[in-house]
Amino acid sequence: MSGDWRTRIVVRQGDLTESECEAVVNAANTDLMLGGGVAGAIRRKGGPQIQAECDRIGPIPLGEAAVTGGGALKARFVIHAAGMHLGGGVSEQSLRDTTRNSLKRAAEKGIRSIAFPAIGTGIGGFPIQRCAESMLEEIRDHLKREAIPQRVEIVLFDAAALSAFQRALRDMHD
Repeated sequence: MSGDWRTRIVVRQGDLTESECEAVVNAANTDLMLGGGVAGAIRRKGGPQIQAECDRIGPIPLGEAAVTGGGALKARFVIHAAGMHLGGGVSEQSLRDTTRNSLKRAAEKGIRSIAFPAIGTGIGGFPIQRCAESMLEEIRDHLKREAIPQRVEIVLFDAAALSAFQRALRDMHD
């Protein structure tokens, strides 16, 4: 299984909320308040039931991930990756933890396909190239050990982010 991890990762530009994956990852805060950025887009497209479910679950610890239904999204689930406290920033440790815990939640639920944004690079202020390297290292390590999810998409908002993730993936070693 370890040699095929690259074939299970798709890096593309697009709209995360339109992903055909079983789950999309929300770049969340520990209070699970769906405010701006990715969270706001998920709230607008997915409907109020996602926030209502978050209100019943949250808050969660920094670096953790929680699963809700996908509401009106194409995705059946939203995995809320708490990379920062409300109003705070994202650290490399919280980014790595949320990426790892999002993949764990997907595996626990038998979710075969998952779509991530570039966690923490918007409101969280984390540098895009370091984000790409950190997230891809955590994804690689998970995929080398686990069969689920079978496909991990990283759906990026703009060409600069796409380029950063493509470069980081190309430069990675087994």
